[in-house]
Amino acid sequence: MPSARDKTPARDDSAARRAMSLSTWFAVGTGVLGVVLITWPDLLTVGAPWVQLALGVITLVLAFRARSIGSRSVNDYDGRLSLLAAILGFITLFFAGAAAFNVLLSLGS
Repeated sequence: MPSARDKTPARDDSAARRAMSLSTWFAVGTGVLGVVLITWPDLLTVGAPWVQLALGVITLVLAFRARSIGSRSVNDYDGRLSLLAAILGFITLFFAGAAAFNVLLSLGS
């Protein structure tokens, strides 16, 4: 049984397009910053894994928000850039999580 959503065409709203674009580019920016901080952890001396974890979470939230807005409200949406941002967010979370876990283990010993 087809849903009612299939019958309604996607809106092409300029505000939605702008929100999707901003979310995508901010997600890419925070993802790149997170990967740079993982590559060169000496750039942040205090609290580096926690800042990297926060950047990874922000990247994922913005990337999935951009994908959600784009798929619902933009007709010619191409989600490759927000997918790249999501991958950067997952990479940042993976490596920053490992570093944070090591910090927590060293505090316990």
